Amino acid sequence: MSQERMNMSTYQKTALGTTMAGLGMQSCSTMLLSYVLTSIIADFAISSTAGGAISTITNLGMLAGGIIFGTLADKYGRVKIFAITVAIFSIATGLTACSTSITAIYVLRFLVGVGGGGEYGVIMSIIADSFAEGKRGRITSFVTIAGQLGSIIAAIGAALIIPTFGWRGLFVFGALPIFLAVFILWKLPESEAWKAVKKESVTKKSGIRDLFTEGRAFTTIRLTIMAIVQVAGYFGLMNWLPSILQNKAGLSISGSSIWMIATIIGMSLGMLVFGQIMDKIGAKTAYASFLIASAIAVFAYSFADSAMLILVGGAIVGFFANGMNAGYGAIVGNLYPTHIRATANNIIFNIGRAIGGFSSIAIGFFLDNYSLTVAMAFLTVLYCISLITVTTLQIHKPKPAETPAETQA
Repeated sequence: MSQERMNMSTYQKTALGTTMAGLGMQSCSTMLLSYVLTSIIADFAISSTAGGAISTITNLGMLAGGIIFGTLADKYGRVKIFAITVAIFSIATGLTACSTSITAIYVLRFLVGVGGGGEYGVIMSIIADSFAEGKRGRITSFVTIAGQLGSIIAAIGAALIIPTFGWRGLFVFGALPIFLAVFILWKLPESEAWKAVKKESVTKKSGIRDLFTEGRAFTTIRLTIMAIVQVAGYFGLMNWLPSILQNKAGLSISGSSIWMIATIIGMSLGMLVFGQIMDKIGAKTAYASFLIASAIAVFAYSFADSAMLILVGGAIVGFFANGMNAGYGAIVGNLYPTHIRATANNIIFNIGRAIGGFSSIAIGFFLDNYSLTVAMAFLTVLYCISLITVTTLQIHKPKPAETPAETQA
């Protein structure tokens, strides 16, 4: 990444730094739930299915935030909306510490989703506006890896804070990104690419329906199916893996948090590798390869019967199943024009989050009534569906040529 930074303009460095921080902090705020889910279920005396609903409700909030803020970012600018979304999920996370009922947690986690869902498309649009098509796979991999670093921060925070301050103290820690919102408004200007399109389209309205015009309908539908599967795998694994470690491997909350880092490191390496090969061999081949490996790895993981196999298997599953997450922002940036780019990112990925988020409930149901093997077989089938979908998607191999966004100072 150091060589990449040397070739960046000042604006590109600022854009990359703030978007990495933004996605990292949003991921941290979102993933805090994974480390306290068992405690919340016990404190409020709810079932595993009701506990899984917390994540699902968060993802529904992400859909709402994506719809609202994607269009606003395309119309009024990325920076202001970026700052607003960070402020929303930060404040809602902090207030979760004061919850006195499961209903309050549902409401506040919905707001966390609104902020996080609105932020995602803005971040990916800033990257697409700022870097040439042939570099977007690598650059978005850096941003998504930052998201995984946020998950590591959440794991470390859980290990250090929960033993002393309990699960409520962890949510207070999750409010710190509010300071990033101030920094974004202070240091990050709008991109020249967005300014140019804004001048050209003063009289032109854009919105969700543009995702289904000019031959984009089937592309939008296919990308949405892929996003549903990606989110189902990510949240299904990340929300339940700590509980699986606690129950199957007999680890404490602190112990499972540390072990989760191995899975997150596997994800980060997978994202880095995926971003590199996507720029070199194209998105279709990269996705097909990782989807086949994911289907095999996820199902095989259900047979892990020792602490070491659970640790290593989790890292391998993370490498393939969630390494693909690095490519979605780049694909959308390549297939949709600037004036609807934030809308496309937010609608596609947040519909994926809203529907794919139900995997947490499904896996909770399978774990309550069947077995881990059945839960993992469910995810395996989903990856096979995504594999069929990606083979029908028309994606060209990216060109390395510079765009006007590359020259912004």
